[in-house]
Amino acid sequence: MGLMFKQLHSLFVGDAGPIELRRVHDEDTLAAIRAGMDEYAVLVFHDQPFTDDEHLAFAQRLDGALHTKLGSAAIQKNRFGNEALGDISNLGSDGEILKSDDRRRAYTLGNRLWHTDASFQDPPGRYSMLHAKVIPPVGADTEYADMRAAYDALPAETKALIQGLRVHHSIAYSRQTLGFDFSKDEEEALKGAVYPLVRTIPRSGRRALYVASHASRIIDWPVPEGRLLLRDLIEHATQRQFVYRHTWRVGDLVIWDNRCTMHRATPFEDTKHPRELRRVTTLDMGGPEMAPHTPQPSERPGKAGSLL
Repeated sequence: MGLMFKQLHSLFVGDAGPIELRRVHDEDTLAAIRAGMDEYAVLVFHDQPFTDDEHLAFAQRLDGALHTKLGSAAIQKNRFGNEALGDISNLGSDGEILKSDDRRRAYTLGNRLWHTDASFQDPPGRYSMLHAKVIPPVGADTEYADMRAAYDALPAETKALIQGLRVHHSIAYSRQTLGFDFSKDEEEALKGAVYPLVRTIPRSGRRALYVASHASRIIDWPVPEGRLLLRDLIEHATQRQFVYRHTWRVGDLVIWDNRCTMHRATPFEDTKHPRELRRVTTLDMGGPEMAPHTPQPSERPGKAGSLL
């Protein structure tokens, strides 16, 4: 029997049957996982005894080249010595819990904002694969929002308004909204990238909103009107009917498609309990619609008013 998925949410998210992904090398099973991603956008695999090297190798088998331009690299050294292995934790290089006033903790608090991984880079992220190593006794969940369903639920006039718009994404912008200060060198390393506000997902053909906390402004719109529209779209997309909340267990691997989902961490006592996960993200090479360009100053007036 082939790999089967049980739907965990009325709109998306598939829970995989028993399978040990580190031993999956055959193309049929890998193709079934990709097909599951096309359908569900988020897949949950329990009891995955990955080493870091096995995690990296599986990601490459599933989806090719890995992302190494992590935003955190601009402010801190990767404690694993491999920029493709994201450190999603509240731990310092010594393995101890970060203090409340630690600059690295202030930066990682941005993960509580709705975001999509590496949308501020060229190329952006396609699949993210997050593996749970150490989980606190309570809380510390992750929420996911289905941006395909959110797009489908928009009024026709809003779909017409946003079609063809392009958005500048910047992790410096999203962190600064929380009061994080960057040095000039750090800001220079985090200039951002520009992508379509509405994406058509290859293979499934479904359209999805491509916005999140990194979305700083709409190209060619006045900044205030653009940010208001982006805020409205994020609020629309994170209504409870579009959101799944994952409660982590040690050994869980969750894969999500950054092209058509947003996610965020939920709060927990992060100065008391350790939480340690590893994230590997693959490159989204996209196509002509995803070709980034250098942001230009806004010159033409935009359209104001909420249509949601």
